[in-house]
Amino acid sequence: FFVIKMLCCHLAGLALVPPRAPTLAPRRGWQRSAVASSVRPPPLPDDRPGLPPPTEEGGVLAQILPISLLLESQEADRAGDLAVGEDAGAFAWRNERWGQVIEDGGEVGRDWLTFFAAVGTIMSALVVLWIYSPTGYGDDFLAALEAACGGNSHLVTLAFGILFPLVHSGLAGLRPYASRVTGERLWRVLFASCSLPLAYSWIVYFISHAHDGVVWWNGEASPVAHAVAWCASFSSFFLLYPSVFNLKEVAAVEKPRLHLWETGVIRITRHPQMVGQLLWSAAHLSMVGSSFTALTMALLVGHHLFAVWHGDRRLEAEHGDAFRAVKERTSVWPFLAILDGRQTLPPDYYKELVRAPYVLIAAGTLAAYKAHPYMQAGAALVRNTGLVPGGVLDGLLGE
Repeated sequence: FFVIKMLCCHLAGLALVPPRAPTLAPRRGWQRSAVASSVRPPPLPDDRPGLPPPTEEGGVLAQILPISLLLESQEADRAGDLAVGEDAGAFAWRNERWGQVIEDGGEVGRDWLTFFAAVGTIMSALVVLWIYSPTGYGDDFLAALEAACGGNSHLVTLAFGILFPLVHSGLAGLRPYASRVTGERLWRVLFASCSLPLAYSWIVYFISHAHDGVVWWNGEASPVAHAVAWCASFSSFFLLYPSVFNLKEVAAVEKPRLHLWETGVIRITRHPQMVGQLLWSAAHLSMVGSSFTALTMALLVGHHLFAVWHGDRRLEAEHGDAFRAVKERTSVWPFLAILDGRQTLPPDYYKELVRAPYVLIAAGTLAAYKAHPYMQAGAALVRNTGLVPGGVLDGLLGE
């Protein structure tokens, strides 16, 4: 409403501007003298109403639609910060370039073309070696896990809920030691090669068996329950840990680092991903109130609660006193440090949230929601296909 009101005021102001006198073309054959042409009429009095400056010059709309902040992040007022941590989610479009996969001199590039090449290679390997049943081993792994659990889906998701944290958090904990041998980039690739297949298999298994066991309620038929669950689930993705925004580091294009963040969502909660997992799990459990879903959600939340201790331990080992100072000014539970006066939000705090990564998260979350029917169809296809023994590496393994 405020935007429409401003536009209407602007148009009304333009209507009040007096019309300019028409300019008559000189008759043919008539030449103005040099003296006449050098004489300029006095300027008209500026009786136009005072109009707001345009948005690109800091007008009113710039406060409502700060598009420039998406192209290049601006720091909020950090006068009250310790300045020992990094600014989370900072982005500058002018610093980004496509680059080359192989730079001059034979070195691997560090820009976006290399990123997409790396991600495409990793995902292709995941499809061939794990997802596609005739060539991959994901179906063999799941069949072995189901056999060990006697076909009980609750025991299978419990096994996933134990195995995945051991691999994911365990490899993260080994990073300071293993990376001395492998290097940071290779260790990130090995880490992803173990975590991604397990994450894929657990997600697909959850979608296929979400209604297993005792069903206490089913909120899928209630529009109100769906709306509340959708809002909670959508909000949860804005609580991703800021390191996720560094996509080139995630794909090991740039050297991965254990960052110490001090701004953005970290002011609200030091462990935003745990809070986001709570929201996401509560939203999905409200829609499907089965014993299988309840167990799976409890396992996911339990892993993230463990990650609170595990993450703090890793950050303290990496950053020492700097992390302890940030820990003193932040809280695990949202807004607690603000309420007890340990943290103060800067007056222009919005600058730490209106940033390009959050626009990408919003678009990706909406796309994932629209893709839910295809996820369910894909999970059903995997379940109906069942076990196709062996895979593409059987010859190398001597089978």
